[in-house]
Amino acid sequence: MSDERKPHRAGVVALLGLPNAGKSTLLNRLVGERLAIVTHKPQTTRSRILGIVSRPDAQLLLVDTPGVHEGHGALHEVMQEAVDEALGDCDVAVLLVDLARGWEERHDLLRDRLDAAGKPWLLVGTKSDLPRAGDRPWPPENAGKPDAVFRIAADKGHGTPTLLDALVERLPESPPYYPDDEITDRPLRFLAAEMVREAAFQELSEELPYDLAVEVESFDESRPDLARIRANLLVRRDSQKGMVIGAGGHQIKAIGSRARKSLEKFMGQQVHLELWVKVDPSWFKKRKRLNSLGYF
Repeated sequence: MSDERKPHRAGVVALLGLPNAGKSTLLNRLVGERLAIVTHKPQTTRSRILGIVSRPDAQLLLVDTPGVHEGHGALHEVMQEAVDEALGDCDVAVLLVDLARGWEERHDLLRDRLDAAGKPWLLVGTKSDLPRAGDRPWPPENAGKPDAVFRIAADKGHGTPTLLDALVERLPESPPYYPDDEITDRPLRFLAAEMVREAAFQELSEELPYDLAVEVESFDESRPDLARIRANLLVRRDSQKGMVIGAGGHQIKAIGSRARKSLEKFMGQQVHLELWVKVDPSWFKKRKRLNSLGYF
């Protein structure tokens, strides 16, 4: 009998799309952990997030990227540089399109860049379970020539196993890059800051979260049963400080309670979380400051 085995495959998969297209939801579904924060607000993802999927025949390095959008300033530049880097480094790309919103003009730019890169790419329609997802023809006529086309509902897992197999087929033959038990290259300190920011996005009004960042000041895991985390919520203006704290501190308590539950579930241990609010008018303007916050 032949003892031939399928070659092991490994490589980088870039998840690309407009804001709120479902990139982070897909990453979390495929990895099986909540690595990337997810909210209904666009531009939640601000930096590159690597999720590692290991299985006997392959290892996928999934790169979640910020949504492609117009803007200006250092934060916008850093976010779009993350997209450029992911596209340049990937072996396979995935262009995600919200089926309810359909194909937009900015998708043309991404399609052209994918075609010019000369790498295999898949077109994936997301949120297929939503009522309006079937209102438009799929794939759209101007979608170009992707290697394959899919419809998925990542939050429910619909269509994701087939998509995963299609990605593996297009990866180069290679040994794994990371040990099987690793799921990201991001430090726990950064993930903790992101979970606090996710809680703030969910608890605060529509506009304020975009002016907010989170900085972990201390992260103490000296006790195996308890992690002590102290973090600052950074806002741009003095007037926003009171909004984050809330009357009698109710708002920051709600943020802390929500974030603590997420952290305890992810870390598998009790978490003591201490939150403070600080005014930092230029956190989003200076690349050095953005680097210290883990955005690149």
